[in-house]
Amino acid sequence: MTDAYSPDVLRAHAEDAYAEELRELAAADDRPRPPSWRLSPWAVATYVLGGTLPNGVEISPKYLGSARLVEIAVASLATDRALLLLGVPGTAKTWLSEHLAAAISGTSTLIVQGTAGTPEEALRYGWNYARLLADGPSRAAMVAGPVMRAMESGSLVRVEELTRIPSDVQDSLITILSEKILPIPELNAEVQARKGFNVIATANNRDKGVNDLSSALRRRFNTVVLPLPDTLDQEVEIVSTRVRSLGAALELPADLAALSEIRRVVTIMRELRSGVTQDQRTTLKSPSATLSTAEAISVMTNGLSLAAHFGDGTVRAPDVAASLVGAVVKDPVQDRVIWQEYLETIVRNRPDWKDLYRASRDLETSN
Repeated sequence: MTDAYSPDVLRAHAEDAYAEELRELAAADDRPRPPSWRLSPWAVATYVLGGTLPNGVEISPKYLGSARLVEIAVASLATDRALLLLGVPGTAKTWLSEHLAAAISGTSTLIVQGTAGTPEEALRYGWNYARLLADGPSRAAMVAGPVMRAMESGSLVRVEELTRIPSDVQDSLITILSEKILPIPELNAEVQARKGFNVIATANNRDKGVNDLSSALRRRFNTVVLPLPDTLDQEVEIVSTRVRSLGAALELPADLAALSEIRRVVTIMRELRSGVTQDQRTTLKSPSATLSTAEAISVMTNGLSLAAHFGDGTVRAPDVAASLVGAVVKDPVQDRVIWQEYLETIVRNRPDWKDLYRASRDLETSN
């Protein structure tokens, strides 16, 4: 748990937001724990998937998906192999990695954010150049990165968007993952990882070909592929849970009592990304956008804000239409044609979607 936690922060770390649940799990957990783990693998999986403890305390689910995939991920982290969470955007890779780190190490804040400009120092260490020039190379002049701090404390470190990192920088993880050491050639020294250290990496499989992992690095990960939600009902539940949570955090005084708008948004996302309607009768063109569960959450959260600040407090079709168009139409030429075709052939012909059709058409005519 971070020392500077305040209930006024916009988004609390998982270990802070669910601190009470983690305490209850730790108190009830009598199973063997791997070295340096705050909870046993069983308790970690219970924290992620939700459940009822023997004393009647309810643990809320953090990830709504395959229990077996979560168990495989937790079991992998209990070995000496790192974990790679792979999937399309919006499959909760980052969300799951955060909660796994919070439950296992008590902190989710040791993070390396992968980008095209991520330097090798982000995965190793840097230098305080003023001190380096004054005193020469020394441990005091070093600036430890998240990976080095995790090795020294026996904690999990998260590497987000691993395939966005340049290949030569990625490969600096090979020695760390295979030998469990971080060489410091400037000091003729090394950092040896304490028990409990491991790496959780995430990667977007739509980025395949950007900076593919070398075979040497890939071998050092156990890969778990996170799928999109299997059913419409499951995805509606995920979106409604996250939107309510975000709405409460943002203090949006709007009503989501009816799930009809969420169900319509999720249905549209699923149909357009799969290229076929729910009844399998009509094939559709898919836009360039991912249209993941995360996009549906964003559309509904924005609709909640519009309803709260510019409506009557109840989310209706006009509140979600604008964000829906923005989520679908990423390419202003190709995607707009696909969206208009979907409106005219599908939305228009569904009797209980007339209000959404009118709201979307009004937006088209006003632009």
